Amino acid sequence: MSTGHKRTSGAGRSLNGEGKSAVNPEISSSSSPVKPETLVDIFCDPENPKKVQFQEVSAAAYKIKTGIFRTPCSKSRLSGQLGMNIYFKKEFLQFTGSFKERGARYALLSLTPEQKKIGVIAASAGNHALALCYHGVDLGIPVTVVMPKIAPLMKVTNCRTYGAEVIIHGKSIFESREFAMKMGKENGKMYINGYDHPHIIAGQGTMGLEILEQVPDLDACIIPVGGGGLLAGTALAIKNLKPDVQVIGVESENCPSFSASLKAKKAVYTESLSTLADGLAVPLVGVNALETAKDYTDKMVVVKEESIALAILRLIEVEKSVIEGAGAVGLAAVIEGLLPELKNKKVVIALCGGNIDTTILGRAIERGLAVDGRLVRFVVTVSDRPGGIAELAKLLSHNGASIKDMFHERAWLKSDVFSVQVKVVAETRDQEHADEIHTVLKANYKQVAWGPRYF
Repeated sequence: MSTGHKRTSGAGRSLNGEGKSAVNPEISSSSSPVKPETLVDIFCDPENPKKVQFQEVSAAAYKIKTGIFRTPCSKSRLSGQLGMNIYFKKEFLQFTGSFKERGARYALLSLTPEQKKIGVIAASAGNHALALCYHGVDLGIPVTVVMPKIAPLMKVTNCRTYGAEVIIHGKSIFESREFAMKMGKENGKMYINGYDHPHIIAGQGTMGLEILEQVPDLDACIIPVGGGGLLAGTALAIKNLKPDVQVIGVESENCPSFSASLKAKKAVYTESLSTLADGLAVPLVGVNALETAKDYTDKMVVVKEESIALAILRLIEVEKSVIEGAGAVGLAAVIEGLLPELKNKKVVIALCGGNIDTTILGRAIERGLAVDGRLVRFVVTVSDRPGGIAELAKLLSHNGASIKDMFHERAWLKSDVFSVQVKVVAETRDQEHADEIHTVLKANYKQVAWGPRYF
């Protein structure tokens, strides 16, 4: 089966400085009527979006039940602290670390015998690639994934470890996708979109079926949203069986593409900025996902980056679970106070992925500590005579703060030459303790600048 057909529209064509097509420099804009051709994914056609049906989710559940781990949905220790009965659906416990396995396996099982021999191709920087590679090898189906140069090395290595063909191409996922679709057309490999292929959406919906079996009396379900596949499938499953359950989608403030598309009533491009929830940074949501989810989604909320960092920290400390930013946004929405209507309600939050890069994890923890008031920064001017800095250290120690880093400078200080400016990063117990340290410093020193803006 071909991955797509050609559309001969000239939309989006650009010319270089010599008046030639940027797509094909041999074609002159003035001498040839031929227009550049664009590959289109026939399964995800913006001009003909498909609304996935509940029966397809049921079929997916039957087909994948022997190859997908039924993840637990257990009550959270954070319930009392956050004022609601929270249950976490722990999809990060899937073998490759995310919910993506559900859709990937169903899509592979739905291939024709001929297509199973030829194989499939996909473009992904992370979880979709991992899921497709793992289940492709398990089912004996050749899988090729095209990953951009920015893809985490750990995920690239794991994909190769599973035995799939991995091609590194393109500066962004868009360049990788274009290359993958072209390669698929040439080789006869079906292109599988990681969040918008109808079989992918149906497969992701099986998580919703499990949630209803595990927490049958839930009041609401909170789902992270990137391309929209998980929201579409899960909402479809839950709303068809229990229409009164509130379905809430959550995005990062740095890429609220689904919210924008719902408002526009069509998939619209949204600028994506760097975010801790990198797995949700999809500038253009899936057309099938939008068509399927729009009537089943009760509310969309957008969370701040600092709330995502704090959610990652809370999950590590309280739930003993390492969750990537994309998987933690549901809890972030509750922590940020965006869902007050759920107070005292029974709420399921999907922790949909745990594949966080180690260096990003370290940064997220530190940022979370800062948001929580447990990591503070300040500048204080002390005497440059012997014992001046020692007195500051003693004062902090006496009040229970631990110095993590300290730096002092003299050259740019505008006060007297017998003073020194000391920049300190210190650890505190909580926000209340941090406020106490601030008060003590102001009582003992004339010049105290509190907060990161003074660094």
